[in-house]
Amino acid sequence: MMSIYSFHFVLLIVFAVFFYRAGVFDNGPALLWAALSVLISLLVWQWLRWGLLAMIVGQIGLFVGIGVFRVIRKP
Repeated sequence: MMSIYSFHFVLLIVFAVFFYRAGVFDNGPALLWAALSVLISLLVWQWLRWGLLAMIVGQIGLFVGIGVFRVIRKP
């Protein structure tokens, strides 16, 4: 069960806001980036039951993945 008092939940919100603001700043799909961040956080936290380090590594992977995708797809 997801508790809003856990550090995992606070970190999930922080990362989602970060990716949303990064999407707005970069004129990218901000809601998609935030949704992917939430999806990765929930996958790591609730489904796989891994720890904080795995959540941070997943978010770093998302950040790198978005960067690589945007470099490859750059018009």
